[in-house]
Amino acid sequence: MTATTDQLRPPLAPRRPQPLERHSDWRVDHYFWLREREDPDVLAYIKAENDYTQAAMASCNDLQDQLYAEMRARIQETDLSVPVRRDAYFYYSRTEDDRQYPIFCRKLGTLDAPEEILLDQNELAEGHGFTELGVFVVSPDHRLLAYSVDHAGDEHYTLVIKDLSTGAHLPDVIPNTYYSVEWANDSRTLFYNTLDDAARPFKAFRHHLGEDPAADQMIFHEPEAKYYLSLRKSKSGRYIFIQLFSSMTREEWFIPADLPTEPPRVVQPRRHGHEYHTTHHGEHFYITTNDQALDFRVVRAPLATPESAHWEEVIPHVPGVKLDRVEAFQDHLVLHLREQGLRALHVLHVTDDAPAQWPRHAVDFPDAVYTVWGGENPTFATTTLRLSYSSLVTPHTVYDYDMTARQLELKKRQPVLGGYDPADYVTERLWATAEDGTQVPMSLVYRRGLARDGSNPTWLYGYGSYGASSDPVFNSNRLSLLERGFVFAIAHVRGGGEMGRSWYNQGKLLQKRNTFTDFIACARHLVSQGYTAHDRIVAQGGSAGGMLMGAVANLAPQAFGGIVAEVPFVDVLNTMLDDTL
Repeated sequence: MTATTDQLRPPLAPRRPQPLERHSDWRVDHYFWLREREDPDVLAYIKAENDYTQAAMASCNDLQDQLYAEMRARIQETDLSVPVRRDAYFYYSRTEDDRQYPIFCRKLGTLDAPEEILLDQNELAEGHGFTELGVFVVSPDHRLLAYSVDHAGDEHYTLVIKDLSTGAHLPDVIPNTYYSVEWANDSRTLFYNTLDDAARPFKAFRHHLGEDPAADQMIFHEPEAKYYLSLRKSKSGRYIFIQLFSSMTREEWFIPADLPTEPPRVVQPRRHGHEYHTTHHGEHFYITTNDQALDFRVVRAPLATPESAHWEEVIPHVPGVKLDRVEAFQDHLVLHLREQGLRALHVLHVTDDAPAQWPRHAVDFPDAVYTVWGGENPTFATTTLRLSYSSLVTPHTVYDYDMTARQLELKKRQPVLGGYDPADYVTERLWATAEDGTQVPMSLVYRRGLARDGSNPTWLYGYGSYGASSDPVFNSNRLSLLERGFVFAIAHVRGGGEMGRSWYNQGKLLQKRNTFTDFIACARHLVSQGYTAHDRIVAQGGSAGGMLMGAVANLAPQAFGGIVAEVPFVDVLNTMLDDTL
C-alpha cells in the first residue's frame, strides 16, 4: 500500500505555554503538557507519531522481514551453559527449541551423572503474561533453593524456597523483595532486601526457615532516599556484606555467615564522595577504595579493625588505570581493571612476603580490541579463574584460566549459525582528536577487504554517561550490517568510564559538552581517514545516549546522514527538577 501525502507529513505537537518557576527564575515550557500520559490529546499525538512511522517505513517492510529472518537464523535456540562446580555438584542451565525460558539443572559428582532439574522457568511462566526470575541461590548444603519471581513486570519479586529433595515448596513466602538474597552457613537462615514505595531497596531482613516472614527481624534500614541497599556473600563464605551506594558514595557492613544473629558492623563509616568495595581473604579485609586515589587503590585491614586508621596499602593508585574490584581466592588475588580503555585482568600470587613482593602478571588475550569479565567463580580454594571474553569479531567465549600455569582453556564459544568466520572481519582501535586536544578512542569492525574510499555506510554508536563503559562485544545481529558493507564504530566519549574516573568527570556537570564534541570529533575522524562520508553516517544512542543524539543533531547536523535516538533523555531540566521521579 502506498502512503498518502497526509500520512507522510510529520505530526507537530501543539505549543501550549506553561510558566514554570524555580529559585525565583521563570521560564516557559511549551511542551510541558506532553507529560500527562492519560491526556487524550497526548495519546492522540502519540498515535499520530506511530502512524507516521509506519507509513514512512512501509516501503522497507520486506527488508525488515528479511533482516529479522537473518538475525534469527544465526541463533542456536538449543543451548547449554558451561557447568559450574560447587562442592560435589555441577550446576548449569539449558534452553530448548521453541521454549522461551531456561531450565536450571545440576549433576552430582560427574558430568555423566543423571540430570536433576531444579527449576524449569517455562513451567513457572505457565498462565502468566510476564515472568521474570530475580534471584536463584542454592543453600550451602545444596538441599534448598531460594528463588524469586515477578509476574507483574514491576520488579517487586516474591521469594520462595524449594526443597530440592522432594520438589515441594516450603510455606515460607516473602513478597516485595528485590535482587538480593544470601544464605547463612547454617542453610536455615537467609537474608533479603525489600523495597519502599518508590521501588528503592532500602531494608535488609533476616528470615529463619519455618517462621512467619511477617515477623522477620529487620537488620538494616537505609532512610536516605539517594542510597540503595544490596547484599552479597564473600567468596570465602565467611561474611555477608550489606552494601549501601549512591551515585558518589558507598558504605558496607558485614555479618559473620557462621553467626547470622550477630548485629552488622561497619567497615568504614560513609563519607561523601568515598567509594569502596570489600572482600575477604585470610585474616584481612581487602578494600578497593578511592580514598586519596581517583582511579582507586587496594588496601587491607585486620578483620577486627577494618576502619581506615588500620589500612595497609596493597596496590597503589595508578592515574588512568581504573581499578574496579579485587576478587579473592585462597592463593591469589585477581584485579579487575581498565587500561587504555580496555578491561584487563591481573593476577597476584599471595605469599607470606609483603604485598609489594607478590608476583603479578596480566592475562593475555588474542584480539587488539576486546572485553573480558569475571565469570561465575563460587569456589575459594581453587587456582582456576572462570572468565568470559568477547570482541567485535569474537562471540561470547568462556575460558578457564589456570592462575598458576598461566594458561587459558577454552570451555565454550557461543555458536553463530550460518557459517560465520571471524577471519572475514577486521576489528581495530582508532583515536580521534577532540576540540581540546584529548585523544578519544573508538572501536571499529568491518568486513575484510573494505575500501577506505569514503563510500562506506557507517553506524556510529555512543553513550558517555554515568561512568558507564561501552565495551566492544560481539553481536550476531550486527552481521547483517557488516555483510552489507557497513562500518560499525563505538565512540568511547568522555562521560563514560573507559579511560578511568577522570574520563567520567570530564564529561559530566559543567563539562558535559565534552561528551557531545567528542562524538562529533569521532565522526569527523572516520571521514578524514576514508572510512566513510558525513552523509553516510548514522549515529545511534539510547536513554542518556539519546541526549547525546539530541545534542549532536543541533551542534553538527551536517556531520550525520541520520540519527537514531532511542528513548532519549532530552527533557533534562524538567526531569532533574521533578522530585517525584
